[in-house]
Formats: sequence, C-alpha cells, structure tokens
Amino acid sequence: MRYERAKQAGGRVKPHWIEAESFRILAERVDLSGRDELHARILARVVHATADTGYIDTIMFDAGAADAGIQALRSKAPVICDTKMVSAGITNLEAHCFLDQAMQPAGRYATRSAAGMRLAAERYPAGAIVVVGCAPTALEEVVRLAEQEAFAPQLVIGMPVGFVGAAEAKERARNCERLTTITNTGEKGGSAAAAAVLNALTRIASSRDTSPTSAARVPLLGRGDDSAARERKEPHA
Repeated sequence: MRYERAKQAGGRVKPHWIEAESFRILAERVDLSGRDELHARILARVVHATADTGYIDTIMFDAGAADAGIQALRSKAPVICDTKMVSAGITNLEAHCFLDQAMQPAGRYATRSAAGMRLAAERYPAGAIVVVGCAPTALEEVVRLAEQEAFAPQLVIGMPVGFVGAAEAKERARNCERLTTITNTGEKGGSAAAAAVLNALTRIASSRDTSPTSAARVPLLGRGDDSAARERKEPHA
C-alpha cells in the first residue's frame, strides 16, 4: 500500500489521512494549550511518533533550546546522530553518523558509539546539532567533550534509551553548562522520539516567516492543513 502525501495548491504538502487522524486523536487525549507554543509542537510530534503520552511530562527544554535548534537549522548546521537508526528517522535533512568509522576502543566501559562522537567532534567541533537516541555512552561522550571545550554543538537532543546509564547521561547533559539541550527524564527514549524532536524543529524552521512566534503557529501537521483528518479515505492498494 502507498502512503504518499499529496501536493496542494501553492506547493504545500497535504498530510495523509492516517497522520491527520493520529494528530486528531492526540488532540483529544492531550491538552497542550498551556504550553509554550514551540514546545507544544515538539511534544505533539514526539507523542505522534511514539504513541506515548508520557513524554508530555518528561521532556525537558533548556532555556532557548527550541529557538537555538530553529536558528541552527536555518543556518544549515550539520546534524550528527549516534546511530543509523536515528538517522533513518530524520526527514528532509542529511544526517551524519560516524559509527561505521569508529574503531572499537579498549576498556570495559568504552563503546563505538562514544568513539563515533569523538570523530564527530573532530569533524564538526562547533555549531552542529547532535541527536542521540540510542546509546547513553554517546551522550556521556558529548558531555565529556563539551566540558573539555573540545565540542560545542548549538543544540543537543539527548534521548538515549536503556536501563543502564540512560537516565544518568541525560541528567548530566542537562547539568552541563556548556550545552543547550532537549532531553527527557528516565530510562525511556529511543530513535523515534529523538528523531521526532528534530523533525518538529525542521518543520518549524522551514516556515516562511522567521519570527519565533509565527514559526510556532506552523500547522500541527506540518505544511498542510487538517482537512485530511476529515477525509479518512482508504489508502491505495
């Protein structure tokens, strides 16, 4: 079956009815009306991608983090991911993953994910957007490099998942004064959630009006509108 998006007049993208229906259901279950507008768009995209409304209460934004991400995207900042699973979830952007180039380091606690972040810092020492959605050790390495003034990304989206080290790595990232972060608390996370944060920022950044307030009013479904939610047509076979 095909799940394309149809172009509307003016070149805007009309979302598939399944996506539109997902956001309609989301709006019934979650009240984001009292949230910062930019944060609400990001939270909605993460819940849509994961079907987990718990993220509404666990995603944490550093002051100015959403605006930093938008400006970084508009300035064509490079995007760095810890794994290819995260890269695969990012839409309309080229993302760099150095995992395949990283050699397995020695030591019980050393990982290729951390080594990949060291390579990323060497290639893009300043100004990148870092998206960590799998490996806690990758986020730990970003923090370590930042504290050593060897890595200065514009934004770190840190949402690794796991019982070992994930919650602690995210807390250290939030507490690092040299980093601007969007993270979540606890052991949950993953590639879909981390990629969804960046995808939400990309949708906002691609809006024509560059003012933060206008950017926040980008339709919840992206560049289209919510008319698809009322169509609910069967997908083409």
